[in-house]
Amino acid sequence: MPISLLTRLLFFLPAERAHELGSFFLRLLFAIPLLSSLLRRLLRPRGAVEVMGLSFPGRLGLAAGFDKDARSIDALLGLGFSFVEIGTLTPRPQPGNPKPRLFRLKEDRALLNRLGFNNGGVEAAVPRLRRKRRGIVGVNLGKNKDTPDAEAAADYAAAARAVAPYADYVVVNVSSPNTPGLRALQTTDALRPILIATRAAMSECGRRVPLLCKIAPDLNDEDIDAIADLALELKLDGLIATNTTISRAGLSSDTSALGMGGISGAPLRERSLCVLRRLRARMGNRLALISVGGIMTAGDARERLEAGADLVQAYTGFVYGGPLFAYRLQREL
Repeated sequence: MPISLLTRLLFFLPAERAHELGSFFLRLLFAIPLLSSLLRRLLRPRGAVEVMGLSFPGRLGLAAGFDKDARSIDALLGLGFSFVEIGTLTPRPQPGNPKPRLFRLKEDRALLNRLGFNNGGVEAAVPRLRRKRRGIVGVNLGKNKDTPDAEAAADYAAAARAVAPYADYVVVNVSSPNTPGLRALQTTDALRPILIATRAAMSECGRRVPLLCKIAPDLNDEDIDAIADLALELKLDGLIATNTTISRAGLSSDTSALGMGGISGAPLRERSLCVLRRLRARMGNRLALISVGGIMTAGDARERLEAGADLVQAYTGFVYGGPLFAYRLQREL
C-alpha cells in the first residue's frame, strides 16, 4: 500500500487510534532487515552539526510526545529524523487522562491534546533505552500527577537517575498544560531546586549528560527572561521552546466541544518564534536552543535557524506531513 494512501486512511480513524496503528506499522516496516537498511540509506539526514558536545547528523528532530515509551526509536530515526526525544516519562506508570484526549484540528493544521503524561514509567522504558541504536536520543521527564508540587524535585531526580546512563540528553518538562499545577513549576523559585536535584541525580551515572528545560509559550516576557537567567546561572546546556499553548486565539476550528488541552501545530508558529528570539537575545550564544512549535515546512525550520535556534523539532508537522516529512524537510533545508 503506498505510504500516502496509508496516511490518508489513518486520518479516518480517531487521532489516538491512528497514532497507535501508525506507530505499529512503522515498527513492523523497520523490522524487515533488507528494507530497513535500504530506507535508512535513502532517508538519512544531511548537514551534520555539533551541539551540546553531541554530533547530530542534521538539525531536525522529533519532539517528545510521539514516542512516549521508547518503542519506536530506531524506526523514527530511520525515517530521517536526526534525533528523537522520547517521553514524557514519569517515575511511576500512569494512564493519563480519560479518552478521547487527542483531536485533529484540520482547518488549522493543528492538534489538541490533553493526554496527561500517559506512559509506562521509567523502569519499563529503560530496557528499551539500553538497546543499541543508530542515532541521538533525548529523554523528556515529568512528575507524576499525584506527586505534590513540593515533592516534584524528588520525582524528576528519580526519573533522571534511572535514564541518565542511557540518554544522550535529558529534558525537564515543567510546561505541559495537561498535568494540574505543573506549569506553576516554571517560576524560578520552584524550578531551581528541580534542576539542581535533576543534575545531581544525573551525575551519579559517571558521565556527562546534557540537561535542558522545556518551557511553555504562554509565559510572559518577564518570566521568559527569568528562566533564561536561571538557565545561565545553573549552567544548563540548553532550553527547548516551546510546548503546546492553551490559547485559542485565531483558530478557525471550533474547539468548544473538545474541552481543555494544549494546541500544537501551525497556530503556535508565531508565538514559538517570538519566544525563541527573546531567549536568544537574552542568553546570546551561551546555551543551546531547540525550537519547536508550529514547524510544518522547511521554511518554518529555516526561519527558526535564522532566528537563533541550534536545532529544531517537529511533531504535528510530522502527523500532517506523513512518514516522509523529515526526509522532505531536511532535503529542502
